[in-house]
Formats: sequence, C-alpha cells, structure tokens
Amino acid sequence: MEKRELVVVGAGAAGLLAALSAVEEGISVLLLEKMEKAGRKIRITGKGRCNITNVKSWDEFSKHIYPKNSLFKSAFYNLSNTKTISLFEELGLETIIERGDRVYPKSGMAKDVVDALVNKLISSGVEIRYNAKVIDISSKDGCVSELIWEENNLRNSIIPKAVIIATGGLSYPTTGSDGDGYKIAVNLGHTISPCFPSLTALMPNGYDSKLESLLLKNVTLKLFTGKELIQEEFGDIEFTNNGIEGPLGLRISRKAVKALQNGEKVSVSIDLKPALSETQLINRINREFDSNGKMRVYELLQRLLPKQLIETYLKLNKMLSGKILSVQLPGEIYPLIESLKDWRMDIEGYTSFERCVITAGGVSMSEIVPKNMSSRIVKNLFFAGEVLDLDGDTGGYNLQIAFSTGYLAGKSASHIIVKSNQLQQ
Repeated sequence: MEKRELVVVGAGAAGLLAALSAVEEGISVLLLEKMEKAGRKIRITGKGRCNITNVKSWDEFSKHIYPKNSLFKSAFYNLSNTKTISLFEELGLETIIERGDRVYPKSGMAKDVVDALVNKLISSGVEIRYNAKVIDISSKDGCVSELIWEENNLRNSIIPKAVIIATGGLSYPTTGSDGDGYKIAVNLGHTISPCFPSLTALMPNGYDSKLESLLLKNVTLKLFTGKELIQEEFGDIEFTNNGIEGPLGLRISRKAVKALQNGEKVSVSIDLKPALSETQLINRINREFDSNGKMRVYELLQRLLPKQLIETYLKLNKMLSGKILSVQLPGEIYPLIESLKDWRMDIEGYTSFERCVITAGGVSMSEIVPKNMSSRIVKNLFFAGEVLDLDGDTGGYNLQIAFSTGYLAGKSASHIIVKSNQLQQ
C-alpha cells in the first residue's frame, strides 16, 4: 500500500496549484492524473496562449463570478490575481497584460504555464502519476479511509490523511474532463448542482453559413428571454460554424443556455452602430446620397457594413442589391436603420460540453466551507476548480478560480495533516 500524506486527484490548473501549495508546507504529495500528461485543458485555453488571469480589482473581478461571488472571496484573497502573476514570475514565467486586463505568458505559449508548474512540483518532490485513474474513494466515520486507483492495468490503494478532488467538469472531455469528480463526490455524500455548458456558441434559427468567420467589432449585443432584456454587452462578436461566439457571444451564453434549458424563448439583438443614435444614423446615410438624392442599396451598405455581411443583410430586409434608394422616400431607409440598430435573431440551440469553455454547476457550494475549500460532509476531503459550482466569464476568470481554490485547498489540507501528525507524536 502506498504511503503519502496528501492525494490530489487531477493535474489540471486546480490540482497543480493544490499540490504546489501543499508541498510548500512540507507535506508529501501524490498527484494522480488519468491522462498521459498534466494540464491538457490549460494547453488549449486562450487559443493556445493561455489567459492566466485578469488584473481587475476584486470589486470589478467579482462581477464576473457565478453563481455567488462571495463564495470565491476567501480563495481569491489567499491567492489573488496579482499573487498569481508573482507566483508564475517566481517560477521563471514572464507575463504580459493585454486588452481587457487579460494576462498571458509573454511567450504566448500555454504549454509554458504547465511546464513551469510541473517542473516546480517535480523539483519539490511531488510524485506525479500519469494514466492513473481513481476508481473509488471510501469513507469511514466521516473521514476518507481509502483511495483506490488503476494504473497500467494494476490497482493501487492508499490511506491518505487528506484528499483533494480537482478533476474538472464536463467541458472538453477529450482533455480528461468527463465528470469523474461528480461521481466520486456523490458516492461520498455530496450533492451536484445541475450542470450545463457555459462560455459556448449560440446557434441562431435559420443561421446563414455565409456569416462564418465574420468578426464584428465594437457592437452592442442584447440578450432577451421572451420580451425581457436580461443582459447587455459591448465589444466583439465572432460568427463561426457553431453560431455566435467571440467575447460577447461567450459572455451571454451562460444565461442563454440556462433559459433554453428552462424552455424559455431566447433571442439576441445586435446594434451594429452603437455609437450613433437613429437620428445621427439617418443624417449619416443622407450624406451618402449623390447630388440627385439617389443611391443603389448595395453601394450604401458597402459604406456601412463589412462586405461579408451585406448579402445576409439584404435578405434580412428583403431587398435586391440593385434597388435604388431615394432621399425623397425616407420610408425605404427607416427599415434599414432599424435593422442596423436592432438586428434580431432567435436562438434555437448551443454547443454542448464537447466544445464549451467551462462547466456551470457542479459540487454544491452549500456543502463546501469557502474559507478553506473543505467538505462539510467528509472531514479530510477538499474540492477545487471546475468540479465546484463556481464559474466565471471569459477573460481569465475561470483559470483564476481554479488557481485560487486549488491553492487554498492545498494549504488547508496541509494544515489538518500537520495537526494530525502533531497529535500522533
């Protein structure tokens, strides 16, 4: 039987930080990862660049955390965004701050983030086992009593003094996040808040594939359930083969997916010219007309829209490209202005866990002590990262959740192990 004081299950962002903070406290750590290498999901985040964190202050940062940001506050202050940056720079990883207060490795390579952490763990004496899948964690008298895992077709067991579950959620299952942690949690008496995809693509009804690869900058996106406006965002939208994505599409997806799952009607409105009022837009269009006060509609749209959007826009307004508009007939212009300011699309679906960025839902936070990430049900059990019912917007918030909760869980688990060792002396 193996002998290690702490077992961390999962070598993603949360698990790596949990192992790091624990070994720094002098605890012997066994890190089990069922995939062939650590940080599989970190390696693909930020399109392979890894948006490590966001440097906003807590007051601003907390607005991007769900479902209840107060549950993350203790973890954040134990390892804040600024402390996270310092930690990586101490590991030799230089960082840069980009648009939206997003922090990236200066190298622009996500693998450097993983390598920095793994190299530190190895040099600190953490034992990392790959292709090691946890089969069962049992408890007795309110404490973890045994952990069993399979490695190279052989079963191994250990009686740890503490266990940290950092197995991730359900998003991108090819990286190893397939819900294992939820099953373990349920077997140990925990409740799972309903899980659903977040930071994912939204598919409009009758989606025009000609929009694929179109990027709209500096637009306003509104999300409606029924007739009620529930979210409004300003920034960039990207159209892909999966529908509406980009920063704005991902940002509204959490509420959109939840509403769709509840059977509500969901729609979006895009204001293509948010800097102009309708009156200003009318004046702008009137200035475009020639000396005769006439212009072909296609020529006008070339001056107002990206070329890739024009054909879709003409279909939307049921106009022929050769139609002549006249300044003397404003009734023909008003519908164009209305759709420029309020391009409506009904949302019929979304991309599921196979390609969403994050899982919303997870191990209920009502059963977790936020100040130390411990289980309220099993004394020497801790949780960290995406397995928890804690998630954030796009922009570095989710990795910070993983880093902070992992760091706090490792530190807290170390404290109870140290106390246990003192009692045994």
